[in-house]
Amino acid sequence: MTLGFDPDRMAEAIALAEASESPWPRTMYYDDGSYVGNVEWNESGPWTDIVGPVTPRGGTAGLILRGGTEIGRWGDVERPDMTFSIAKSYLATLAGLAHGDGLLPDLDEPVCARVPEPVFEGPHNGQITWRHFLNMNSEWSGELFGKADQVDHYREIGLGADNSRKGEKREMRTPGTFYEYNDVRVNALSFALMSLFRRPLPEVLRERIMDPIGASQDWRWDGYETSWVEIDGRQMQSVPGGGHWGGGLVISAADHARFGQLILRDGVHDGQRLLPEGWMAQAVTPSATLPNYGFLWWLNKGPAANPALPSSAFAAQGAGGNHIWIDPEHDVVAVLRWVAGDRTQKVLEAIVRAL
Repeated sequence: MTLGFDPDRMAEAIALAEASESPWPRTMYYDDGSYVGNVEWNESGPWTDIVGPVTPRGGTAGLILRGGTEIGRWGDVERPDMTFSIAKSYLATLAGLAHGDGLLPDLDEPVCARVPEPVFEGPHNGQITWRHFLNMNSEWSGELFGKADQVDHYREIGLGADNSRKGEKREMRTPGTFYEYNDVRVNALSFALMSLFRRPLPEVLRERIMDPIGASQDWRWDGYETSWVEIDGRQMQSVPGGGHWGGGLVISAADHARFGQLILRDGVHDGQRLLPEGWMAQAVTPSATLPNYGFLWWLNKGPAANPALPSSAFAAQGAGGNHIWIDPEHDVVAVLRWVAGDRTQKVLEAIVRAL
């Protein structure tokens, strides 16, 4: 045993990851010209236009840290790639900053109380709180930047997902009572947070999180060509919580690992608290509507939990096989890039066996 892990078993885990590359095309488009997201989610109809930049991807890559020390790596960990819904957990972190700054003092306050925009007002949307958006049970209804919430009605994610009814309109439930994975609603949260900060979110993230933790200057967060707005006389671009229609966070495995280490340490880096104390405890508390979901973080709890992994572990997850896995029990952060969805849990189990 070296540095608290078995090198041979860790080599086996890394070999498994290297042999498990995502089937997604590296161009992000199939031979018939179809974008991977439209194919992945069986998306058709009026909201399928790709409105953000699409970045071709690299091969499988990853980093494993224990106690902040690297104990495994493979592939090109410095290459910035699209990361899809991992961006949602970065949005949750920005919400934590807003909370600590006093811009967002009460998570159960209606969003419209501080963001008086028509998209957050009315008999239905006016009930929606920040907590509802963070728990993915807001039931926000409307259109934002050319995308309507209906596009993700009946959307399912994960292995065995049946998206045959995706995009069929359904009746709205009371906000806070029904979980639905909906990218337009996450984009509404992003727009609301930008409206609180009065600044582009990538600018806030870079200044408050990424530069202090020593991240590279190579990452970027692309918005949509349709998502420019004016705030206080300044044109700024609202950014999405993924790459569903292009755009999103383009970042390396190495920078993800730096971010993951900050989260593992409860928002403290090198003795400096960057996130408010207690924020991450709230962020990984199961929501009322899905026991394995917190504030845009996936939890290893409830009926979907993997018993071979610690129950305290949680993750940021993105389509195409992208993960930042955080294991407080073993003091480990693992970043997986482009590992096939049906192999991810096996790779994580192999990592745990090596500890």
